[in-house]
Amino acid sequence: MSEDIKFSTAGFRATTADGLTAQSVQRLAYGISEHILEHPFYGFEGSGYRKHCQEQGKKPKNPLVFVGFDTRFLSKQLAYVAANALVQNGITVHMAEWPLPTPVAEWAVLSECAVGAVVVTGSESPYYVNGVKWISYYGGIANNEINEDIEKRIPAPSAQILKASSTEFDSLNAAVVVTKDLRKGYLAHVEKLLNTRALKKSKLKIAVDPLFGSAKNYFRSFLEKHGVTVEGVHEQDDVLFGGTIPNAGPVSLHELKNLVIRKKMHLGIACNSDCDKFGLIDADGTWISPNEIAPMILHHLVTNKKLKGRVCRSVITSNLIDQVAKAHNLMLRETPVGFKYITELMTTGQYIMGMEESGGLAIANHIPDKDGLLACLLAVDMLATAGKPLKQLRKDFYKQYNQLFDQKVSIPKTETEINRIMERLDIRPPLSINKTSVWRIDSTDGFKFLLKGGSWLAIRPSSTERLIRMYAESQDAKVPAALIKEGKKIIDSIV
Repeated sequence: MSEDIKFSTAGFRATTADGLTAQSVQRLAYGISEHILEHPFYGFEGSGYRKHCQEQGKKPKNPLVFVGFDTRFLSKQLAYVAANALVQNGITVHMAEWPLPTPVAEWAVLSECAVGAVVVTGSESPYYVNGVKWISYYGGIANNEINEDIEKRIPAPSAQILKASSTEFDSLNAAVVVTKDLRKGYLAHVEKLLNTRALKKSKLKIAVDPLFGSAKNYFRSFLEKHGVTVEGVHEQDDVLFGGTIPNAGPVSLHELKNLVIRKKMHLGIACNSDCDKFGLIDADGTWISPNEIAPMILHHLVTNKKLKGRVCRSVITSNLIDQVAKAHNLMLRETPVGFKYITELMTTGQYIMGMEESGGLAIANHIPDKDGLLACLLAVDMLATAGKPLKQLRKDFYKQYNQLFDQKVSIPKTETEINRIMERLDIRPPLSINKTSVWRIDSTDGFKFLLKGGSWLAIRPSSTERLIRMYAESQDAKVPAALIKEGKKIIDSIV
């Protein structure tokens, strides 16, 4: 059983050439191979996978796995190591020809009824961090049960593995591995989800920022095909990501903001390195929070595309989406933090949308996991369909719904301090915050203190880092900052 390779909510990550090496990737691929061949539910002969294939009308004769990589340093070479290890264990491998967005890998898994996919990516981590994501047959990141099964099957380091990984590094077993370009099929599928006729008539000007990541081969080609004028930044290769962290938050999008303003674009769209999260810049240079744009997209899906079903969101995601769901008589489900919980619900086929505040969004008739590419294109689709700029759409939106304001912070703490904070909040929670009584406490994930009047403050530990995260929301623009300030006082009084 492996003690050094552990999955988080977003796969295995470690510093490149330290915890993340050719040897660790090969060992992980061996563990995945054994999982594929032996697991009684998620494996190739497993009841879950077999039922899934039957529902798709397919009968695969051999286990198929897609393997891809992002634009990071050594990602392609490490993907080759994984591919070679898989074929050594009798797995059929289709290797992505170009940098592969995670949602495209997930679409490919569903499209071909593959048993899964390996993507070598660090997502939005700094340039010196990389990782491996395992996508299961249902088209989403592996759940806890799968992760635990793979971890226990990963072999310990050995001289034999070290020798094999060093000799296979930077070379692909071309006689066995099939190389494929997955872009065409994915984009053809996305076309069916959008109003391409409106796009061609819209005369929209869109600025794109792939942040030196995998979206560079998707945004421009798709939009220009449908008559949209495109200007771009960060479309070239740079394994250092321009010296910034490749996430789609406001700090990383200042050059996109400048482009939008300078070229008078209607909208700026961006994805993180492996395209599972998104960010938007309005025509005036304003960064639009996912907490605001996702409810607007839900409204668009329901009113313009006539989708019907349920909606789900994480516990610390804006209640604005609740307003939209209620207005359209849609049942809403709240989940713990982590998109895997939303993916689990999306796989049921009962939900038309799932979202999390950090920029993850999934919709029906697509993959059950978050797709930043599609989220961005849906925002463009929304503008094209309405024939209005985003600023006007926001005004129209808030004529129907109450605007909410949010804020979040992350505070570094030691593991001991984090445990002490959470234990104290459990035993002795505050009964009043910012001079307002606590109406209810939601302990779905950490502690969410719902106050009289509708404002709330959430305090929870990060699942991937030694951080305490705090989130606040209110109809009053000044209240979130005040609630965060009070939250800091609360945890400071404990530690």
